[in-house]
Amino acid sequence: MALEKAEAVVQELSLKGINSVAMAADISKEEDVKRMVDAIVANWGRIDIACNNAGINMNSASEDTTLEEWDKTFNVNLRGLFLCCQAAGRVMLSQGYGKIINTASMASLIVPHPQKQLAYNTSKAGVVKLTQTLGTEWIDRGVRVNCISPGIVDTPLIHSEALKPLVTRWLADIPAGRLAQVTDLQAAVVYLASEASDYMTGHNLVVDGGQSLW
Repeated sequence: MALEKAEAVVQELSLKGINSVAMAADISKEEDVKRMVDAIVANWGRIDIACNNAGINMNSASEDTTLEEWDKTFNVNLRGLFLCCQAAGRVMLSQGYGKIINTASMASLIVPHPQKQLAYNTSKAGVVKLTQTLGTEWIDRGVRVNCISPGIVDTPLIHSEALKPLVTRWLADIPAGRLAQVTDLQAAVVYLASEASDYMTGHNLVVDGGQSLW
């Protein structure tokens, strides 16, 4: 299914004259990440921008969170992100230039209402610290690492039966009075990927409609 969706995007981009390639990978596996990065370099010779936005959330009460659930969440949200940053970062460091954009979460910035996402919140807090660490370590070699913490984004994922009861509560918590749309994040990603953000590194850019200000 994931590969089919990627291939659909490739088809859409090809109609616009943009060359792209579809790949499916399990980012928690080092060999999959290496295969993905090697394919990019083989096709384009370099990596200038990497946007790491894979993530999962299991939504269990803290006392019921199993070690399996904890590990699965961290394997994708933090281990996988680390592997992708490291693999792309090695290429960028050899080039002397690159932009890495990670996806954290507004939930890592505030004390949340009871939302049953201990593993998710903790993993996303780790993304912020990983970003800060890489951002300071790599900037003098031309690589900037930043992250975005979006608020609750209106995607099919939040319309699951498990999350529907929380949507009303989330809306009450957001000063903007609505959930974020994917388009609300696009300009932030473009900014962090462009030369306009060359003097920014290790920063967590919050786009949450004011939710973390409470």
